[in-house]
Amino acid sequence: MSVAYDASIPVTQTPAASSATPADLAARIDRLPTTKSLWKLVALIALGAWFEAYDLFFTGYIAPGLAKSGILTETTQSFFGFAGIGAFVAVTFAGLFIGTFFLGFLSDRYGRRFVFTYALLWYTAAAVIMACQTSTEGLLVWRFIAGIGIGVELITIDAYISEMVPRHMRGRAFAFYSAIAFSSVPIIALLSWQLVPIAPFDIEGWRWVVVIGSVGAIIVWYIRRVVPESPLWLAQNGRGEEADRIVALLESEAIREFGRPLRDPTPSAATVRKVKAGLSEVFRPPYRSRLIMLVVFNLCQVIGYYGFANWVPSLLVAKGIGVTKGLAYAAIIAVANPLGPLLGMTFADRVDRKWVIVGSALVVAMAGAGFSQFTEPGLLIFCGVLITLANTILSYAYHAYQVEMFPTAIRARAGGIAYSSSRFGAIWSGFLIAFFLRDFGATGAFGLITACMLGVVFVIGVFGPSNKEIDSDQRR
Repeated sequence: MSVAYDASIPVTQTPAASSATPADLAARIDRLPTTKSLWKLVALIALGAWFEAYDLFFTGYIAPGLAKSGILTETTQSFFGFAGIGAFVAVTFAGLFIGTFFLGFLSDRYGRRFVFTYALLWYTAAAVIMACQTSTEGLLVWRFIAGIGIGVELITIDAYISEMVPRHMRGRAFAFYSAIAFSSVPIIALLSWQLVPIAPFDIEGWRWVVVIGSVGAIIVWYIRRVVPESPLWLAQNGRGEEADRIVALLESEAIREFGRPLRDPTPSAATVRKVKAGLSEVFRPPYRSRLIMLVVFNLCQVIGYYGFANWVPSLLVAKGIGVTKGLAYAAIIAVANPLGPLLGMTFADRVDRKWVIVGSALVVAMAGAGFSQFTEPGLLIFCGVLITLANTILSYAYHAYQVEMFPTAIRARAGGIAYSSSRFGAIWSGFLIAFFLRDFGATGAFGLITACMLGVVFVIGVFGPSNKEIDSDQRR
């Protein structure tokens, strides 16, 4: 199947095209069985996310190379030192903050497909230019610009997947998408292990790591153009006939695959709120309290997540392990990145996402405490793998969780504001981890990570709504 839709396909088993509303289309999508067509659609979106994750996660793996080249230093003498690795991490997430907070509305206004397609080109071009920089200032400026594109891309993909797959497979879809995206991390780790310590053809290894990812992203940009627009976004914006055709294609593929008619759509028993696509809607009940809860959650989780993911080579070096050996250990730990979401697919739609997040955060806190104390390579790698597995399970769960809470009209905008708080927290995380590493070593850095993950447990465990509570407020 091609996921691009054909306007000549007749509309069957549907209401009249002119009457297609987001609620009607959501009911039709939710009655779809899990088909190969839907998995292919998620896989195509995830191909672009592979390079987005590559670009995001090479931050920590090329850090030793940036320090070795003299463009940046491993540590700084002041908290806000803009010559150190902490600054490189900070500008990455500063760009992500701008992209998610100020530009999240773009996909609500112009469409999911348009925005995630061209955001991919944006950050790819910026990454290539960054790889050519020879000054600290140039490196940080272009890393910031690349981060803006990544931020727009992240929140748009979350909104798109939540609108394109039925509710009964949404958790698995996010886990599958995350598994594909996170499979880039072992590749980054392997490339960094082999390239960062050397300079092939007299070009510093870290530059090769950056450019290699950018070349593939351009190819994926072309492939990704065939995916359809979100039918819920189309219907929300007065393009019900186009939306109807896309859903009709998904329905016809399901009938062809299973050889039987689909059951009738089941309308929601809950009252569907009429929500306008405006910023003021985000701050009205019940979305205001959910947004505040998500902002606090994101501020905590980002330090726990990226405090390890972006700093694992440096954390190993801080424990007295050499750069080359540290990158080798980090490469082994990185293999767990795609395994976490694959493991999560076994329970993604059976366990409430609220408790998946809480459980994952507890594992990170406990394994992090062990990592900070151990020096034996086997135990370090074991704890590192546990942290990575739990972090990646937490990641797919909260990406689905935070966009499910909001209706189509404000999904990207509200989700962007919530997600931007994690980007804002990550700006500080670069300086905080650098500060704790310098003054308190790996033990101090992991003390901070553990405290933040316990904060996640409290905020989500006490204030986070369950999936049943979210579903009772029909908001697709």
